[in-house]
Parts: sequence; structure tokens; C-alpha cells
Amino acid sequence: MHYLCILGAGFESQLHYGSGLFHMRIKLPEKNSTGVITAFYLISRSTDHDEIDMEFLGNNGPPYVLQTNVFANGQGDREQRIQLWFYVDDLPIRVFKNNIKIGVGYPSQPMQVEGSLWNGEGWASNGSKTEWTQEPFKASFQGFNIDGCSLQTFDTEQCHSSNLWWNSLKYQSLNSHEQRKYENVREKYMDYDYCSDRTRYPHIPPECQINQ
Repeated sequence: MHYLCILGAGFESQLHYGSGLFHMRIKLPEKNSTGVITAFYLISRSTDHDEIDMEFLGNNGPPYVLQTNVFANGQGDREQRIQLWFYVDDLPIRVFKNNIKIGVGYPSQPMQVEGSLWNGEGWASNGSKTEWTQEPFKASFQGFNIDGCSLQTFDTEQCHSSNLWWNSLKYQSLNSHEQRKYENVREKYMDYDYCSDRTRYPHIPPECQINQ
């Protein structure tokens, strides 16, 4: 499938998923796209929603910034930002573990898959203005593929089965090779991590130590 989005537009899946592996190839807007966000994310539809965001923050050429964020039970503000080198395929860039014992049960709700292009002028561009003379801004989404457990109800228990290949022990943690790659990305390319922001979080959020 191939989609084109104009600023403020998006698409979403009709099905909801309780677990799975989700693929998407994304081409960011060309020219000066400062303040324009190209997003691919999963989100549930409830008051205390779950969400995982992958947001590409537009810029006037490279380097581009990829911001990830996680909402668990309605609580977000778990941003991490990395400066993209070129491709990110097959490199782990974010780990967020389900841990009910510390009050972070994630994901606990089925989520829809969504993609969008929208205006994040200001917060997504360090205060810089969007060059509207560069519009229309267009992003390309293609190669969309899902290996997922779709649900008709909010009972996610069936999606936790070890019979689903993505729930097997192999995928429950990074192996030693993947862990080295992950640590290299954090060391060389990460320029913001909410877990290290003592201004916003004087006390380290409980999930930070577990996820690292």
C-alpha cells in the first residue's frame, strides 16, 4: 500500500491489536519541513489510554530527530529523542517493558495502528517557525505489514499466548548482540531521555532502571 498525507491528515487501521509486529516504510517531507511531524503510532481509544509513538520531527535537512513516547494507562511524558544517522532498520532504539508490579502494565489495551502528518510548530522545532512557503508538505507511507493479534473485544489475554511467534522467549528481551547495538545508539545518538531529566522528574520514574 502507498499513502500520501497532506498536513493535518492521517489514516488508521480498522482492527485493534493486542500484540504483534508492525512494519512501515516512511519517507519524510522534502525541502524545509521544520515543525512538521511525520508520525507512526499505536493507540487505544479510552480515557486511560495506551500509546506508543514514533514521531519524526521535521528539519531543514539532516540530521532528523526521531522522538519516541509511551503512554501507559493514560500517563505519557516518557519521551526519548535520537539524532538519526540514515537508516534505523533492524536496530533496537527503544525498550519499554511491561511491569505490573511497579504500576506500569503495558500494553493493557488493544490499539489501532495510525499514521499522520501534522503541525508541531514550536515544541517540535525548538521554537523555530514553520516555513509555510514550502507547502504542501508530503510524507510517504508504504510497505505496511502487520503480524498481529487482532481483537473484537478489550480482552487482551488471548494475545499473550506463547503460541504467537512474536511472544516467544526469543523476543522477550534483547540478545547480547542486540543489546550492544542498543547501547551504542543510546551513547552516540540520543540527545534527550526523560529518565535523565531531573528538572521534570526530581525522582527517577520507576520504570527507567528496568527498561535500561
